[in-house]
Amino acid sequence: MTAPARARTSAELIEAEGPVLAHNYHPLPVVVARAEGAWVEDVEGRRYLDMLAGYSALNFGHRHPALIDAAHRQLDRLTLTSRAFHNDRLAEFAERLAELTGLDMVLPMNTGAEAVESGIKVARKWAYEVKGVPADRATIVVAADNFHGRTTTIVSFSTDETARAGFGPFTPGFRIVPYNDLAALEAAVDETTAAVLIEPIQGEAGVLIPDDGYLTGVRELTRRKGCLFVADEIQSGLGRTGRTLAVDHEDVVPDVLLLGKALGGGIVPVSAVVARREVLGVLHPGEHGSTFGGNPLAAAVGTAVVELLESGEFQRRAAELGVVLRDGLTELVGNGVVGFRSRGLWAGVDVDPAIGTGREIGERLMREGVLVKDTHGSTIRLAPPLTVTAEELRSALGALEKVLAA
Repeated sequence: MTAPARARTSAELIEAEGPVLAHNYHPLPVVVARAEGAWVEDVEGRRYLDMLAGYSALNFGHRHPALIDAAHRQLDRLTLTSRAFHNDRLAEFAERLAELTGLDMVLPMNTGAEAVESGIKVARKWAYEVKGVPADRATIVVAADNFHGRTTTIVSFSTDETARAGFGPFTPGFRIVPYNDLAALEAAVDETTAAVLIEPIQGEAGVLIPDDGYLTGVRELTRRKGCLFVADEIQSGLGRTGRTLAVDHEDVVPDVLLLGKALGGGIVPVSAVVARREVLGVLHPGEHGSTFGGNPLAAAVGTAVVELLESGEFQRRAAELGVVLRDGLTELVGNGVVGFRSRGLWAGVDVDPAIGTGREIGERLMREGVLVKDTHGSTIRLAPPLTVTAEELRSALGALEKVLAA
């Protein structure tokens, strides 16, 4: 009898990836094998508190029982039909997502970048067919330091040279203005503008939160100028900030909403463009699509995600625990933390560069059993699952305090 193969260690698995995986990521040296709630476990059995939650894809924690149950039940019935046929799960998903967001129609896709690309296409077609912009002249205004994905079109309007360098020629039709600057935005919008595309909170840039009134100003400006307000809530949406959407903090309803990450519950990729009927109504058969977009498995999981949000429980948890996070970070200012920005269970923390880079802080926290992700310079991001407890949050903040003191 052949002996079972010996399980490879974390170090062996990391080494094995090198020759066969493209080197487009630089992950922390932890190999996750199991997870539950806010905790993950590596192949050796070491446990870590997950303070990243898959960049908000795991808003409801790892393997939330309601989402796992929805996936299991659907796996036993039907997983894929393509959009060549209808399936029995898609209508309910679209109905409930539209109602949750206060908009009319849904275009289901898979990844966040697909939602952004789809939103760009829809905005341009709306500009030609409804606004009357001359063919191929439509422009879209975006904000500097944005992060909307990494496709060729999207990196065309990135200001991050790491994302851009070596990938040209770039797609034209975009104007970049400073974030949180209504005067610059006003100056950039003209008769060719199809849309203003912004993140209500800039995640990759370090959880940058605009001034109060900025989103209201964007909404007023786009309405007055006759163009669309497209809000990318792929990271900020679905409970993360203490409201269903980040734009809800100013009671703003955009024309087009881009969703992803948490919409799939950390189980399957699910994204969506949700918009007013006048906007999504410009699409006709054959003009846009995706084989997997709106598949029954995704629709079943997405519906279960919407159901969790309909209760308001997770929005309340993010708001209440966000106070614990904010208060804990406030105590660290001057003690290794030079500043932070937070809303709900989402924070960008600027560490004193003399203590270390964001990457170095992440590695030290990993050794303390806490997983975070760095961004630019000495900034780290905290985005725990919305299922995290106050005790777990304080434990993570205690680990950060220890790392900063050391």
